[in-house]
Amino acid sequence: MRSPVDCLLTTAGLPLFLVDICLDVLAAVEFYREGSYPSLGVLLVLLIGSSVLVQLYSWLWYSYDHFEMKTRVEESAKPGLAVLHWVQLGIYVRHAAVMETSVKSCCSDCDSQEEDKVAFLNQDLSMLRIIETFSESAPQIVLMLAVLLQDGSLEPFQVLKTVGSLSAVAYCVTTYHRCLRSFLPGKEEQSVLSSLVFFTWNLLLLAARIVALALFASVFPCFIFTHFVCSWLLFCYFAWWADTDFMDSVSGEWLYRATVGLIWYFDWFNVVDGKTRNRAILYHAWILLDIFVLCGLWFWKMSWDPPGFELSRLQAAIVWGAVVAGYASGLVLRIVYYTCFHPKLNKVKLMGGNAKTQSDEVDSPPDDDDDGGVFRSASRTPTGPSRPPLRNKRMKKLAENFYSSSTDGAEV
Repeated sequence: MRSPVDCLLTTAGLPLFLVDICLDVLAAVEFYREGSYPSLGVLLVLLIGSSVLVQLYSWLWYSYDHFEMKTRVEESAKPGLAVLHWVQLGIYVRHAAVMETSVKSCCSDCDSQEEDKVAFLNQDLSMLRIIETFSESAPQIVLMLAVLLQDGSLEPFQVLKTVGSLSAVAYCVTTYHRCLRSFLPGKEEQSVLSSLVFFTWNLLLLAARIVALALFASVFPCFIFTHFVCSWLLFCYFAWWADTDFMDSVSGEWLYRATVGLIWYFDWFNVVDGKTRNRAILYHAWILLDIFVLCGLWFWKMSWDPPGFELSRLQAAIVWGAVVAGYASGLVLRIVYYTCFHPKLNKVKLMGGNAKTQSDEVDSPPDDDDDGGVFRSASRTPTGPSRPPLRNKRMKKLAENFYSSSTDGAEV
């Protein structure tokens, strides 16, 4: 039986998702009433584009799993599953399925298969939330903050609202990381302190990046699109160069690489196994330089032609320095996390503890006497000889990337 806290956190996903949609509708209506049609257009593109992207991933993953329905909700929706995804409602089926399995596991003792099922569904949903966060939520915060800066109406309540939105993005990244922990042996859950440090450095890095983009967009609204396209193409190239292997089809893999490029525009996301210290250092150095340049251009523009409100050169310089310092502070906390809290795992044990390859470990159930393998499915409890443990191959690959990259002191 799962703890009430775990059950509450899991079942809260669908209500929070519905609340987020209501807030998006209210934001669109507000832009329409104010006559901010360019901002309304950008918001609608973000909302529709993100929804289409998430539904596409959801449908592809169902097809990769041969439309094996794991819950009653999914089974009842199976005849109209394609239609539901076309009308942008497929993600609700996944939310309802997670809620069904979570409530069942909390209300009664469940076997290892049921526990595996809960973890499997929640892992897929956590990845879909990451995709939605960086294709909708993060760009939307940039848009909203840029509009407020242009109007010069940055009041305390709006600042708190922005901080809350940034915290929600960082929280999504933290819960995704906790989901990856479910693949480690012995249910090695993060401690409260570890989660707090992880959340804080993600919040600092994301806040600095998003604020820098918003500052630049507030004074150069047209050039922010050029900046995004050029950066995204560069990141897509590096995702292709890294030779990612996440999806089960060629077209799906290219979609994933394009999505990785989008995520990298805001935050680091590890996509391949092995040491990534040099890649991470290069990425963060590039983003830090980009933040410095974006804030520098904003400072230059504010010095002679402010858009909606005036700041002294000293005040603008303080903002510039605070954003750059915020990102640097996040990097320091990141190092602290990987030094003190991140699991230090042996490479051989991490990949299976024997001669099996990574793909064998992903696709095949572990041997009964193979206790050296670090990664597990949702549960290492035997489920009987007739039914091997339920495995989420997609998230298992990401977990292997995340934790194998941390061996031998490498950072991710």
